[in-house]
Amino acid sequence: MKPLLVSIIAAVAALSAPLAMASAGASKEEAVAMVKKGVAHIKSQGADKAYAAFTAKDPQFVDRDLYLVVYGLDGKVLAHGANPKQVGKDLLELTDIDGKYFVKERVAMVKGKPAGAWQEYKFTNPVSKKIEPKVMYCEKHGETAVCGGVYP
Repeated sequence: MKPLLVSIIAAVAALSAPLAMASAGASKEEAVAMVKKGVAHIKSQGADKAYAAFTAKDPQFVDRDLYLVVYGLDGKVLAHGANPKQVGKDLLELTDIDGKYFVKERVAMVKGKPAGAWQEYKFTNPVSKKIEPKVMYCEKHGETAVCGGVYP
């Protein structure tokens, strides 16, 4: 009877693994790839079309908890894949729950490391709707920061 029980447990685990993976958040590697895809889209389609696609939650730019945000280097939101109401707003003075000026830090970060860098802060996860630790990858493109983040 024990071998049968072990087989059943193994089968259940094997069937459950894909479901667990499907509900998991995006990875850091996926965030980097999404940002690079976003920058390529801006280059090929122009800023206006690309920003509209990012903000409209075009499926190629949204993956579970991963979406793109584009900031001008002045802190103004140019595109936001989770909250279109943020577009056009100056968020330079925005802080997270711990008082961290994350937009100000993000803009300074891309000015100093235009090839790409990671930032840690806390933000509302669009899937769980809870404030959670988040890591955001950003690259400088022209006078903008193109960013995508994940909840580790």
